[in-house]
Amino acid sequence: MTDFSPRLFASDDEVARIGEGLLARTLPRPEWTHEAHLAATIWFLLRRSDIDLDSELPEIIRGYNASVGGVNSDSEGYHETITRTFLRGVRLFLAGADVERPLVELVNALLVSPMGRRDWPLRFYSAQRLNSVEARRRFVEPDLARLP
Repeated sequence: MTDFSPRLFASDDEVARIGEGLLARTLPRPEWTHEAHLAATIWFLLRRSDIDLDSELPEIIRGYNASVGGVNSDSEGYHETITRTFLRGVRLFLAGADVERPLVELVNALLVSPMGRRDWPLRFYSAQRLNSVEARRRFVEPDLARLP
């Protein structure tokens, strides 16, 4: 696995701004980082339980990507398998966390955990399978190890 030093968040408000900006499609594109993806996921799970991430997250991300001039194609933009794998990882992390802690503490703890690493999906998927068009279009099962 590669070295990874995540950009940590400074406040609950900063995390909420990421989630709200994603939802409203107002988040500046340069701020839509790996860390922002995970912060938004925790924000949705803990602050916006009215949103069914299993059914709505793909369109939230696709819509955001399009709104900032991105494309959702076979080579860039929304990636179903990576999204589903990290969503599972965030839920796994939260299942073992004290969710009464401040949001920023949870997000930062996730970011420095194994589930927060950029390369976490590669524990379960070969790069070839994960980077395939099929995996981008739909969820594919891992080929190296079962997802927890």
